[in-house]
Amino acid sequence: MKKHILFIVENCAVPLDKRVWSEALLAREIGFDVTIISPENGKKNKKFERLDEIDIYRHPMPIEASGKTGFIFEYLNALYWELLLSIKIFISKPFHIIHGANPPDHIFIIALFFKLFGVKYIFDHHDLTPENFLAKFARKDLLFKTLSLMEKITFKTADIIISTNESYKEIAQKRGNKKTNEIFVVRNGPDLSQYTFPPPNKKLKEGFDYLVAYLGVIATQEGIDNLLRSVHHIVYQRDIKNIIFVIVGTGTNWQEMVNLSKEMGLEEYVHFTGFIPYKDLYEILATADLCVNPEFRDEFTDKSTMIKIMDYMVFGKPIIQYETTEGKITAGDAAKYIPNNNEIDFAEAIVELLNDPESRSHMGKIAKKRINEKLNWDLQKKNLERAYMYLEKTI
Repeated sequence: MKKHILFIVENCAVPLDKRVWSEALLAREIGFDVTIISPENGKKNKKFERLDEIDIYRHPMPIEASGKTGFIFEYLNALYWELLLSIKIFISKPFHIIHGANPPDHIFIIALFFKLFGVKYIFDHHDLTPENFLAKFARKDLLFKTLSLMEKITFKTADIIISTNESYKEIAQKRGNKKTNEIFVVRNGPDLSQYTFPPPNKKLKEGFDYLVAYLGVIATQEGIDNLLRSVHHIVYQRDIKNIIFVIVGTGTNWQEMVNLSKEMGLEEYVHFTGFIPYKDLYEILATADLCVNPEFRDEFTDKSTMIKIMDYMVFGKPIIQYETTEGKITAGDAAKYIPNNNEIDFAEAIVELLNDPESRSHMGKIAKKRINEKLNWDLQKKNLERAYMYLEKTI
């Protein structure tokens, strides 16, 4: 009889969550029955559907939180639905493994209940929740201490850990007291079979000479305000007005950033797309002259691998980003790094690289080479398969 694995993810709908969907597809390929619990993507998704032989149950997510009270409500709502749906699923088709993806670190509560029935728990460590909280709110209050405790219990509950990079592996060892053989590093490698590569579309430049692209969530810690200040320097201090900046994505601070752009007089030079289909995103990335990651270095970003960087590299784009440990490990010489959190230096780096087509071409080739030879999903998934096989032997 096939073993059954239940994925639980709270912070992104499936299959939009590329990492979770790729993991689920691999689990199915190696012989597991697979079921997923995730939030709805607004009202656009069905509450239940079967895709690629995988059952997906989606629960309501009434709000996308931004403040602390909102996060508490969002996570309690998710916990309620995840527990309810997991019991329903277990009654109809018992599962043997729960694969829980954070943030937040609350899925251990569900895992502890099902451990009474012999179910194993995989903690897929996507984000450093305590550090992420610090990046958002800059305080070590009671909620921070609660999140730190939840992380500690999560590590203790988990049978194995899947870490997205070596920095996270080190944290699992030091803060979680996990043994080396209980931790498997599976990077956020792009699945190249899921991409299309359209030709550049000059119309997207809207008459400007250059297009600079940002892709990602637009929330407190993503640094869109940092980018806008860099753009303001380029336009009004340097008097350079031949660059269009395209910001792709949405999030809790989207409208705030749109308003800030208007207040700074940047409407002509900054285009916020909101959420767009992948085909439109890929066309923007194909057209971009360079891409940016404007998140300042802090305790969270220094140790985290940003998926947007991989997307930029897939399309062979040079990158400007602030210098972080994992940022350098991912992009290598495909990026130019700003060693301090200085928006003016960031702006000057954009101008310098746009004026150096030879360097941009060289960096773009390095980006593609790193993806093809070191970072793509076909290479990363081998460690994930080892993790599943290791745990399956214990069932």
